[in-house]
Amino acid sequence: MNLFYETKNIYENSAELPAIFQAAEGYMDFMTRCKTERACVAYFKKRAEERGFRPLEQGAQLKSGDKFYLVNRERSIFLGIMGKRPAAEGLHIAAAHIDSPRIDLKPCPLYESEGLALLKTHYYGGIKKYQWTTIPLALEGVVVLPDGKTVDIGNNGYTFCISELLIHLAHEQMEKTASKVIEGENLRVIAGSIPDAEADQDKVKATVLKILNEKYGVTEKDFISAELTLVPKFDPAELGFDKSLIGAYGQDDRICAYTAFEALMQTENPEKTALVALVDKEEIGSDGVSGMQSQFMELVFGRIAPGESLPELCYRSKCLSADVNAALDPLYPAPTESQNCCRLNHGPCITKYTGARGKSGTSDASAETMGYFTRLFDQNNIRWQTGLLGAVDAGGGGTVAKYMANRNIDTVDIGIGLLSMHAPFEIASKADVYETIRAFRAFLK
Repeated sequence: MNLFYETKNIYENSAELPAIFQAAEGYMDFMTRCKTERACVAYFKKRAEERGFRPLEQGAQLKSGDKFYLVNRERSIFLGIMGKRPAAEGLHIAAAHIDSPRIDLKPCPLYESEGLALLKTHYYGGIKKYQWTTIPLALEGVVVLPDGKTVDIGNNGYTFCISELLIHLAHEQMEKTASKVIEGENLRVIAGSIPDAEADQDKVKATVLKILNEKYGVTEKDFISAELTLVPKFDPAELGFDKSLIGAYGQDDRICAYTAFEALMQTENPEKTALVALVDKEEIGSDGVSGMQSQFMELVFGRIAPGESLPELCYRSKCLSADVNAALDPLYPAPTESQNCCRLNHGPCITKYTGARGKSGTSDASAETMGYFTRLFDQNNIRWQTGLLGAVDAGGGGTVAKYMANRNIDTVDIGIGLLSMHAPFEIASKADVYETIRAFRAFLK
């Protein structure tokens, strides 16, 4: 018996390298394709249908082994497989979010100033605003036209950018604190510079509107009925001489969404009904119809187990709240506490509580729940670690765990450690992707 808690670098077992790198290939392909929640839902739906999943209809008579999904407003998706045991005995749920920090367009974004067409924005989620200037941005999203038709603006080939003040003239700016170096209202995107010779005013703005109208049938008024967002325009990359790490935008929390989904795709005939909930709006509090606080989950439960008591069903269920954690960064060790933080390459991180200011805003998993999952992973030879989101009073954050726990579902956080979390280019470990898929599979099966 080992009396000490210790973790090991998964890469020490070189025999697993081919499987690790193969798992990373699928994940990087997903991250290349999916930079918005709508793109994620479309991807998951398509892949699930290819594996025999079908829409979860009201009144469906589900039996053991049946595979199903249900989409909520194109921005969240629940997928599951009916278990050998009755659903009334409880579900095994993995819940993750598919939204990420980004820059959204305001409802009336387009204007002209000093010969440039510009777009006004409002950032979404917690960001360091200065990280979003002078990087290439892509415009993604949809516009709903007056006739009700939805037009997809994504994959359009256009590149945008937020300009920055040159260092030669930035003495006053450099005296500001980091939170004030770039003001939120100055996150304005350059959208064009060619004037329209036929226009009487706002000639550059008129050119942009003509392009949008010719290509998409959009007028300026249609911005009001749109969801348009700016995301970094670069693909995932393998990092390091050994290519052991992955750099990409949006790994919080699409890395956990993908690994949970992939585990479900590898699951057949689970003991209990397996459910993967991939939702929107976590970065801004999980509010709204597509967030985890909506009653869409209750709707799904009602279709899985019609006639059963929802409180009883929740009481008998268990959930892994799948969200990333802050990995120990050798350049910035101070905000973490080395004995209680996760490390790259050491597997998924089980987090008893998140929150801030005295555990505020967390579910704080019970000893029994922690024991259940650590025992499950040990029995399935899963390499796992534990860690908290920073040192006491260093800051903090939250996940969807508390919204699951508030439904009386035994819930604990689990996820992959990242460096540079919430930056436009986050860093994760290929080995952790591989091992987290194994962990979710052990739970869902």
